Amino acid sequence: MGSSMRVTGKMMWVAALMAAAPLSGCIGYDGDFDRGYQIDDQSLAKVQVGKTDKREALNLMGTPSTTSTVGGDAWYYIGQKMHRALAFMPAETKDQHVLAIYFDKRGKVARIANYGMKDGKVFDFVSNTTPTGGQEPSFLKNVMTGLFRFI
Repeated sequence: MGSSMRVTGKMMWVAALMAAAPLSGCIGYDGDFDRGYQIDDQSLAKVQVGKTDKREALNLMGTPSTTSTVGGDAWYYIGQKMHRALAFMPAETKDQHVLAIYFDKRGKVARIANYGMKDGKVFDFVSNTTPTGGQEPSFLKNVMTGLFRFI
């Protein structure tokens, strides 16, 4: 009877370990992660309006997420900060930004804007302004609201 209890006790331990094994992946799970382009402030500080050309901007900032030639030449670097409470739960967007670098006809940086969401509206964190309707930020708003929705 003693050996039978030992076997049952071992089987209980094995069963407990097998039940806990799938949950071990959740230990230490942070839940916060980045998606897309994350701005490197040191590289961005080296991009100077009127001085930096496209080649230099590409070397400093890397390949843009997307580009536009409608209404001028611009590069967009799109990134999000996400949170997922548990590994198997859907992710929620905590923050999203679009860094836009606009070029003039000579290929030099004309303007830099860091668009984000503030109170549900597209907001330029560099100039602290909300762009007027009917201009390019509607494109940015569409990008930001639809970005990664399919995932």
